Amino acid sequence: MKHQARQRPTLESLIHGVINGDRILLAQAITVIESHLPDDEAMAAALLEKIMPHTGNSLRIGITGTPGVGKSTFIESLGQVILKNNKKVAVLSIDPTSPIGGGSILGDKTRMETLSKSQHAFIRPTASMDSLGGVALRTRESMLLCEAAGYDIIIIETVGVGQSEYTVKNMVDFFLLLMLPGAGDELQGMKKGIVELADAIAITKADGDNLTRARQAQATYAQAIHTIYSGVSDTPPVVLTSSVSGMGIEGIWMLMMNLITQAKSSGVFERQRNRQYTAWFNEQFDAMLKDDIQRSDKVRTARSLLESEVSANIKSPRKAALELLAAYHQQLKGK
Repeated sequence: MKHQARQRPTLESLIHGVINGDRILLAQAITVIESHLPDDEAMAAALLEKIMPHTGNSLRIGITGTPGVGKSTFIESLGQVILKNNKKVAVLSIDPTSPIGGGSILGDKTRMETLSKSQHAFIRPTASMDSLGGVALRTRESMLLCEAAGYDIIIIETVGVGQSEYTVKNMVDFFLLLMLPGAGDELQGMKKGIVELADAIAITKADGDNLTRARQAQATYAQAIHTIYSGVSDTPPVVLTSSVSGMGIEGIWMLMMNLITQAKSSGVFERQRNRQYTAWFNEQFDAMLKDDIQRSDKVRTARSLLESEVSANIKSPRKAALELLAAYHQQLKGK
């Protein structure tokens, strides 16, 4: 018996499915968004235009931290608290891509086993590929699809392996940094740039034998933040959490909601969203321009030759870049 090929979903079915919260069609819509096939890119653009009126009503939360800090376990616990507050939650988890084989682990559904079973939760692991800041290129658009599907809280879990986290900060309403207790010299290990982006810091695994070390880390981070934000009264709080005992998870949720409420009442929330959409537009254009350049056979050939000349110190990088730009302009004239 021959298996029938899976029928490609139509634009209309995707729009209807997403707006009505169909998780299967939502997953298929995200697959279309992530595709680089010309037909899918055209469908993705039309899909986003149609669902835009249904977006913007969710709260967007970014969570980052180095591998081993317990991001997935923390999100599993936080997700349960969100569900208990009668909210639907979507998790867009960015998995690291192997620099050797290009594959990614994509194992977040197994790490968030309880949360993934809820009808009011949606978990989508995505390979980071070479996107800046540990955030997949289409994460923002996937976020919009989840909002249109009726998810109240969108959590973006970043790779957290040392890339700049500015990208995720520029797409969320609340940015949480997770840190381990007793992981060497806390002050030495603290990355000032990331700390300055964080709205709050949570020390994870604050239970059992780790509790004393966690409290010490909390005091160390609080002092460091006081130094970084010298003269500023409203500094990011440092809290203790344990996904095992549940300590601090409810408090993190309340902290997030309170800070977002304050931001809305002061007008900061709306201004931040406006800046994010402008930054999104500029980044999208830059990405599209880069893709357009890469599609040109002549430009690719010229680039390869120029790279060889630059690496051999025959031509300066500046002159090579100008020649590549000229080749691209010539290509445009020939279209």
